[in-house]
Amino acid sequence: MRTGPDTMQLTIHDVAFGGKGVGRAGGMVVFVPYTIPGEEVTVRLTRRKKNYAEAVPLNIDAPSPDREEAPCPYFGHCGGCAYQHIGYARQLEIKAQQVEQTLRRVGKLDPVPMEPIIPSPLPFGYRNRIRVHRQGGITGFYAAGAETLVDIEKCLLAAPEVNARLTELRAKPLPDGDYTLAGESSRRFFEQTNPEVARAMLEKVEAILLQGHVEGGGAEGRDRRLIDAYCGAGFFSRHLRRHFGEVVGIEENSFAIEHARAQAEPHERYIVGDVSTVLPGLMDGAGMERKRETTLLLDPPAAGVTPRVLDTILAAAPREVIYVSCNPGTLARDLNGLRSSYRLRSVTPLDMFPQTAEIEVIVHLQKNGL
Repeated sequence: MRTGPDTMQLTIHDVAFGGKGVGRAGGMVVFVPYTIPGEEVTVRLTRRKKNYAEAVPLNIDAPSPDREEAPCPYFGHCGGCAYQHIGYARQLEIKAQQVEQTLRRVGKLDPVPMEPIIPSPLPFGYRNRIRVHRQGGITGFYAAGAETLVDIEKCLLAAPEVNARLTELRAKPLPDGDYTLAGESSRRFFEQTNPEVARAMLEKVEAILLQGHVEGGGAEGRDRRLIDAYCGAGFFSRHLRRHFGEVVGIEENSFAIEHARAQAEPHERYIVGDVSTVLPGLMDGAGMERKRETTLLLDPPAAGVTPRVLDTILAAAPREVIYVSCNPGTLARDLNGLRSSYRLRSVTPLDMFPQTAEIEVIVHLQKNGL
């Protein structure tokens, strides 16, 4: 197999979360970027650990039929994209498989009721904003696996109006620093970056909610309560509020809460605070019947939820939990903590960020016994 001290030939059999292909050599796992399952490649080892190694591809000896020429001239240098060398349909398959494998391996969940992955209508040109860095006359993104900047004239993931802002920025004698470029004025809180997939996400969450209410029976909409944890500016709450008699949002960002409150209807209220601190009080303040008619929507950051939030859910036992995640690893960890009291009804991946290794997931959990 070896053709030199740090060079070897491998067959790629999987793609790990993060985008690197996975091969094996003498019992050692080797991670190789920009490769596709089924390919035979010649690689050079760049880092060795006890049980794994990292390598760079020197040659694609037997290319996959899913391999394509990356359209971006910065691909392989810029650290933003991981999958431009893979046809889009295959990208979707890889991401869906990664979600299922992670929930099985980390979450100890079996079976995993996977729904079809929701694709992005635009594989390129979908981002309504980007964040670029300027340093020493260079404006762009960080290089793959490095702290150096790649000078970027145009990002193929960005919408045309965002690239127009990039052109304007590059022409200005601005100081070093980070700059957010958006088609419209950017607000001081998180907003979804891919509008089309964000819309599909809302529709999917609503469909899950309505299906759960029909199958689960129970109270009418006016008697139901939605707690939207990590609610931001009310992205989910505004879309779902017509199905509930009471809506409560929790968010640390005061600017986001201010925006949510400005658009709130009489049965909505938004609380500034840490979910770990606020949620227990909200659940303790409700009677048992009210808890059973509560839908808890979780949309935490990549780190997932805290142990205190998990303990609160298990103690309060809301009738259903809809968990929206941007990190399958922490999602799997949190689901493992809930599986003693909740059954997994559905898992739906969404491709919010085509060409990258990022994955969004919507999970529906229902209290045991319902």
